[in-house]
Amino acid sequence: MINLYPLREFRFPIVAECMSPDVFQGKTLEEIEGLKLWEGNKQKNLGKLFKVEEIKSGNPPGEEAITIKGDVSKVRRIGAGIKNGELTIYGNVGMHLAEEMKGGKITVHGNVGGWACSMMKAGTIEIHGNAGDYLGAPYRGSTEGMHGGKITVYGNVGNEAGTHMRKGIIKIYGNAGQFLGLRMHDGTIYVQKDVEARAGACMTGGKIVVGGLLESVLPTFTIDSTKEKVKIEESEVAAGPFYLFLGDRTENGNGKLYVFKEKNPHLSHYEKLI
Repeated sequence: MINLYPLREFRFPIVAECMSPDVFQGKTLEEIEGLKLWEGNKQKNLGKLFKVEEIKSGNPPGEEAITIKGDVSKVRRIGAGIKNGELTIYGNVGMHLAEEMKGGKITVHGNVGGWACSMMKAGTIEIHGNAGDYLGAPYRGSTEGMHGGKITVYGNVGNEAGTHMRKGIIKIYGNAGQFLGLRMHDGTIYVQKDVEARAGACMTGGKIVVGGLLESVLPTFTIDSTKEKVKIEESEVAAGPFYLFLGDRTENGNGKLYVFKEKNPHLSHYEKLI
């Protein structure tokens, strides 16, 4: 197992896709310290910015474990493309965490910047804090969003979480911003608390479950029924009752938007249409 400690407070953005269990696997301590990253417009060795400490552990062969202890909110692309191993971070993390993640596990005890898990394919990530905008979303101009895996956020998330989502599950135990599940095709998004406007805009499939207040339902969704409970995943069911809306009809969509009835009395007028 490798422990990393920032040697100082970082002032400039650092691009560090080398900070990944797959990259560290099989390397000596000296080789890890010599890995290249960028601080601003200057290329530096990892060992010049982080103290690198090797701890003997019982991890299986081929499953490197990395622990980062300290504020890395200026450090971007940590864990990019990760396929195996485990990465644990105690502190805040910068943008593009776990970009195109393909496997392994990441746990963050802090807040995470924008574009976390962008275009994720597989694996598991837990964020014990807040996440910024575009969680699991692709970059502008791309339509290939999250294709699998599981994201759990115990705090709040920003706007456009799950954009272009095609598979997988996102669970948010705090609040979510606008355009949740924008252009979603498949998969599941669960928000335990409140969601801002335009949830499910242009979605064609998949499932969004809102357990708190939803500011409004887009007029391009139609009420279908009420449900006493909704399955989130194999081990978790959300108790209702929930209003079930279908849409987005402007896209000939058949996505499912579940909204907790008790927290949304302003939607009661839809009941006469059931």
